[in-house]
Formats: sequence, C-alpha cells, structure tokens
Amino acid sequence: IYRTEGPEIGLLQHELRDLLDQCFIETATWGLLRWEKMLGVATNMSLTYEQRREILMAKLRGHGTTTKRMIEETAATFSGGEVNVIEDNPNHLFVIQFIGIKGIPRNMQAFINMLEDIKPAHLAYRFEYRYTIWEELKPYTWKQLGAMIWDEVRTLKEV
Repeated sequence: IYRTEGPEIGLLQHELRDLLDQCFIETATWGLLRWEKMLGVATNMSLTYEQRREILMAKLRGHGTTTKRMIEETAATFSGGEVNVIEDNPNHLFVIQFIGIKGIPRNMQAFINMLEDIKPAHLAYRFEYRYTIWEELKPYTWKQLGAMIWDEVRTLKEV
C-alpha cells in the first residue's frame, strides 16, 4: 500500500505547491492567463513568463492617480534598473531616463503600451537611454574591445 500511496502523495504535494504558485504573479506560470484576464491585460503567448509578469506587475502599480513615482516604479519594473522621471510642466512633457541599465530596455513596446494607459492624456513623453562613455572604456585594451561589436561596447557592463 505504501509503495502505491507514496508516489500519489508526492504528486499531490507537487500539484498543491504548483497551485499555490499560481496565486502570486512572481511565481505564476499557467495562472498568468487568469491574472491577465483579472487585470484586463491582453494575453500575448509569444512573450516569456518573465515579460508577461513584468506587464502584470506594472499594471498593478499603475492603478490610481498617476504620479512621478508611479511612472518611475512602472518603468523600473520593465527595465530592471533605476529610472528617473523629469517633469517639464510648462511644455506638458515628462522625460523618462533609464539610468540603471545601458541601452534600450527589453520589452519596451509593452512598457510604452502600459505608459499610454497610465499617463494623463495631455502629457507627452520621451525617453533617454544611457550608453557607455569613453571614460568607462579606459580599463580595456583595443584588443579586448576589438572582439566586440559596437552594440556590445555601447552597452558594456561595468568592470
């Protein structure tokens, strides 16, 4: 009896853990469909679980009155790095600076879609990205950099 019950109880424990994982966006997999439906987010099965989670987390952060901090947190969720928002009220504009990462963040189109949902309609926006500057290349030799393509050099991580 124990040889038969053991695997069944193990499977039940696994299934219960998996079910519990679906209750939280950070660990959900097949439960992301339910989260997307609850939050009114279009399901895009071509995105990875991680990208879909980013969209859902940004949607949760995007409820309520739009503030500078809300936009910073939403942008940070998508970019995975520090973000600064500069308000230019006389020009009805705000600038989103991605300062925690170099280059254009992945999943940028999903962020733009989310931004369009949460920003006030009368405000325009633009993005500023950070890239490697010459000063940051001093620790490298030309030989080391010569093995890279230009996009790799532009988004080079710190030494």
